[in-house]
Amino acid sequence: MSHTWFLSIIQNEFRTGKIDLDSTMKLLETLQIPFDFAHVKHVFKKTVDKRKTNTINIEDFRAIYRAIVHRVEFQELFRAYSPNKKILADTELIEFLRKEQYETEGCETMALEIILKHEPIEEVKKRKQMSFEGFIRYMNSEDCLIFKSDHRTVYQDMNHPLCDYFISSSHNTYLVSDQLIGPSDLWGYTSALLKGCRCLEIDCWDGSNNEPVVYHGHTLTSKILFHSVIQVIDKYAFVASDYPVVLSLENHCSPKQQEVMAEYLESILGDKLLTSTIGDTDVTQLPSPEALKFKILVKNKKVGTIEEGMLRRNLDSHGETGEISDFENMSDEDESDERAPLFPRNGSSKRKSEQKPPAPPRKKAKMKKVKIALALSDLVIYTKSEKFVSFEHSLANQNCYENNSIGETQARKFVKHSAKEFVSHTSRFITRIYPKGTRATSSNYNPQEFWNVGCQMVALNFQTPGLQMELQNGKFLDNGGCGYVLKPEFLRKHNSTFTPQNVGRYSKPMSLSIRLISGHQLPPSNLSKTNKADPLVHIEIYGVPEDQTKKKSSVIKSNALSPRWDETFSFTVQVPELALIRFCVEDEISLVANEFLGQYTLPLLSLSKG
Repeated sequence: MSHTWFLSIIQNEFRTGKIDLDSTMKLLETLQIPFDFAHVKHVFKKTVDKRKTNTINIEDFRAIYRAIVHRVEFQELFRAYSPNKKILADTELIEFLRKEQYETEGCETMALEIILKHEPIEEVKKRKQMSFEGFIRYMNSEDCLIFKSDHRTVYQDMNHPLCDYFISSSHNTYLVSDQLIGPSDLWGYTSALLKGCRCLEIDCWDGSNNEPVVYHGHTLTSKILFHSVIQVIDKYAFVASDYPVVLSLENHCSPKQQEVMAEYLESILGDKLLTSTIGDTDVTQLPSPEALKFKILVKNKKVGTIEEGMLRRNLDSHGETGEISDFENMSDEDESDERAPLFPRNGSSKRKSEQKPPAPPRKKAKMKKVKIALALSDLVIYTKSEKFVSFEHSLANQNCYENNSIGETQARKFVKHSAKEFVSHTSRFITRIYPKGTRATSSNYNPQEFWNVGCQMVALNFQTPGLQMELQNGKFLDNGGCGYVLKPEFLRKHNSTFTPQNVGRYSKPMSLSIRLISGHQLPPSNLSKTNKADPLVHIEIYGVPEDQTKKKSSVIKSNALSPRWDETFSFTVQVPELALIRFCVEDEISLVANEFLGQYTLPLLSLSKG
């Protein structure tokens, strides 16, 4: 029956007898199985090379299809549940779902749904059965993704205050390359928003013709107009997620151009811009992502209280400024200690670290009065930027709607020396971490160490691929990719004694067993003229220090089409709520070097059994 079905689909193409590589690819696509061109080309070439032609007949096509699609590991599974090795009855599929996929309830309905969705042969479908062709399509479908299906939509409680969530956050969002001479581009905002990022950074400076510009100040990065950035944000803010977007303003503008910024924010964003509190003006707790759906919040320095600002909004505060006491640098990111000079001062590129005078203690930073346009200040409601002094100072003086930005170097010291206070701080206040200024190439730090202490906005350079962004993307696959992930309870409770180094009573050990079966159509090695690679797989856990671990498989020689491992790996994870698991596939080029082929990272608790 499957032979008849197969012929009915393909025979039309072979009316003239033979087809070439392009037609082969098109025909494979109509059979609705994902194919990789490099592998099809290789198997096709092997077939035609024997005959010195560049076309194949109908039997050749069937052989190519089977070589790529009829995977041995699928056949073994199918035959284990199909008594006649040709067809799975619905009862046999139900048994497969229970035993192999660990499904407990609703298996009868699920089996029928799978047959209706994936069985390509009509007669088989009508009899509520599944052929091997249907089974292959089911195994290759998103129904068999390792990522839990109910985590692919928003499933967490979205009614907690904002500070109870990890929030997907980007650093210097306007940059698409390095931090010193590269281009600034609106695409930085578009692509971050489309990836579900919810906190964007905008570095604002005075521009000509009273038009504020966005770029990395004191560097040679190019400039884009502030109003263009806001237009792009208006267009893309809620494409990937309905939940609030925070604009973290790194504000270096004069009061006059700050007024222009405020005008653009209001005129372009309209009702999306949050300009007043939801409910009570006396804010004792931050609102929830649910309450702020489809809203854009401004994060900036602010004059006075929320109440004063809201009273003032009814009057015309045009041209008025307020003063706040701040350190010399009004910027949220204290880059004096963290930015590398663009050109070394003494003309030599050697780092003369011995001769550098010791950095003055931070406490003595000069205070000065900074002028802020009231029109801009009053747009700051729940996200008021406050210079970080110390955990004690925040506990005694900070309001729930005031947040801090801490550079990675200082934050890392806190993780090491005062993790308990850090956790207590992030349970109350939104805390943003940003990369140190010496990361001129836009490299990233490992975000995990800051998620471990509950930091909500761990800002990364989204334009830089690599392990750090893979962890970021993996973490925020959770909760439907909406950019907000609820923190574990031990990072939300004000009286928590949790620290990443000493998890104590917060440990809920989980044993994890992973069977690495096979790979299929992996990218060939860059060194291979055909479709070969020597693949191996690393399985890595990221989480609290005690859970960090890596294991690797054996190397399968010269097989990227269908490498087979059948190896089992076991892990015990102490704090599964914070753990991510990463599968990384590499090609062994030599005994000392591997080439990256691909990876997939996801939260440990989003792993599907089966």
